[in-house]
Amino acid sequence: MLFASLPFLLVFLPLVLAGAYATRRWVGVRSALAFLSLASIVFYGWSNPANLVVLVGSLAANYLIGDALARKPDRWLLAAGITLNLGLLAWFKYSGFIAFNLSALTGGDFDVGEVLLPLGISFFTFQKIAYLVDIHTGKIGARSLLDYVFFIVFFPQLIAGPIVHHKQLI
Repeated sequence: MLFASLPFLLVFLPLVLAGAYATRRWVGVRSALAFLSLASIVFYGWSNPANLVVLVGSLAANYLIGDALARKPDRWLLAAGITLNLGLLAWFKYSGFIAFNLSALTGGDFDVGEVLLPLGISFFTFQKIAYLVDIHTGKIGARSLLDYVFFIVFFPQLIAGPIVHHKQLI
């Protein structure tokens, strides 16, 4: 769903604004964050629900790595987390290019098939890397799964940035 589309402007955005306001007013701030997180996931999956597997899978992996880093900061674990994120980004953005060039150079058949690029993968990948670095350096104090999910998936910045630090958004 695009920001400039009629379904977004006339249906999604008004429903989300009304829902977030009502949830915050009658249930509380944490419930409003949960509502906005769920709405953001629906927004992201609207155009291609298969992309949700990448988003949710990497979200879970990064949360677990961040949790481990919070308990015991370790440069090797941080490096592993960054490598995981950059590897995922490289697979989706460059696997076809690399396979094509390897085939051309070696005469072999390095076909990876069709790899569909998830919308906004660069933005949410670098957002997760910033989160891991902030945890490792102690810039993030108390953490919660809900805050983390909201930080990564919040729809106004999910697909187009900007990349911000956890403290700035939460």
